[in-house]
Amino acid sequence: MGVITKSPRGKLSFSIVVALIFSFTFIILLYTERINLLSSTTVFNTKSCAKRGYSKSTKNSIQDERNATEENRLKSILDDRFIFEAGECNTARGKWVYNQSFEPLYTDLSCPYLDRQVSCVKNGKPDSDYRRWEWQLDGCVLPRFDAKLALEKIRGKRVMFVGDSLQRGQWQSFVCLVEFLIPKDQKSMRRGRVHSVFTIKDHNATIEFYWAPYLIDSNTDVQIIGDPKKRILRVDSIEKHAKHWIGVDVLVYNTYVWWMTGTKIKSLWGSFANGEDGYEELDASVSYRIALKTWANWIDSNIDQNKTRVFFTTMSPTHQRSADWNNKGGMKCYNETKPIMKKGHWGTGSDKRIMSVVRSVIGKMKVPVTVVNITQLSEYRVDAHSSVYTEMLGRLLTDEQKADPMKFADCIHWCLPGVPDTWNQIFLASL
Repeated sequence: MGVITKSPRGKLSFSIVVALIFSFTFIILLYTERINLLSSTTVFNTKSCAKRGYSKSTKNSIQDERNATEENRLKSILDDRFIFEAGECNTARGKWVYNQSFEPLYTDLSCPYLDRQVSCVKNGKPDSDYRRWEWQLDGCVLPRFDAKLALEKIRGKRVMFVGDSLQRGQWQSFVCLVEFLIPKDQKSMRRGRVHSVFTIKDHNATIEFYWAPYLIDSNTDVQIIGDPKKRILRVDSIEKHAKHWIGVDVLVYNTYVWWMTGTKIKSLWGSFANGEDGYEELDASVSYRIALKTWANWIDSNIDQNKTRVFFTTMSPTHQRSADWNNKGGMKCYNETKPIMKKGHWGTGSDKRIMSVVRSVIGKMKVPVTVVNITQLSEYRVDAHSSVYTEMLGRLLTDEQKADPMKFADCIHWCLPGVPDTWNQIFLASL
């Protein structure tokens, strides 16, 4: 998934070994299920915010200024950021601030709906400081996640997260962020291989997850094919999945990491009736563009923007190469305990071509799509992945496997509570 770099001549064999290990890890993880992020010309970057955090209008602001104490006046000057407003605040620009007093709304011990794959502390992760970092925007004040507000926002609605295992993590995060407020007899969970539904009875609401790692149809949607070379995508077909999205009030999509298992993607037009006949091997970004256009066309043709809100979560970066953050002796994300502090850090686990495709396709759609831009903020969080405190092929890693992080550390998925909670913080603020 990363950019291929030339190694010094004397290190060729080591590079080959590392590449093979990374490839092996990607296949297993997916089987189980430089630049600043974007310039000001992209669809994800936004204009300056319109409202100051300490005023409602110019007139009121003047009056408030006259009545304010010197302490409050100085406080206003020191924190001259803006109230968050969707479409105006750039979520890509900010910094992670450690807050010792911050406690997440749930833990992997208190929320019963988390997969073992993301229950890092429960699985033996020795530190929990990764849960106390807060994303602070440069120009806006991002409100903390308000569970009561979230429940009111989704009252009487179906909310569905659609995509891969990273989107499933965002779904589980959202469920755990609100479920503690709901009486036991008013909530239930039905888990399925493709479609899972968390029901809130007294709110007549559901929070759902639908498994579609490519969004479009493929031969590896349910019966997962471990070898990426044997996967075939029907880049012009989406109806098999999309028929389940009809009538949903809030749709939140993602698709990225499954496209990054190789440089070429077997892409097919039409049905699978003729087996592998008729496919073409396309560059991942080319195949991604065709598939995303198929998704966009379906949205524009089937979604009533007066009834349904559509969101798209940008790519979640992977941290497979410790040299990206100048830890040349590191073992991927293993044993990392702090975020990367270098402003604008961009690693080889994020493909700017994919971001460009998303920007281009969404920018031309008739139905407005709210982009939940999580890539840059997640790029810094090398410390918050599942690493060796996870499961693989349905089993927790053994002590022997944990001792070999270069092979077994999961630097794709995120611990919960953790970074996906911030994604949902932005999602709720945009909702």
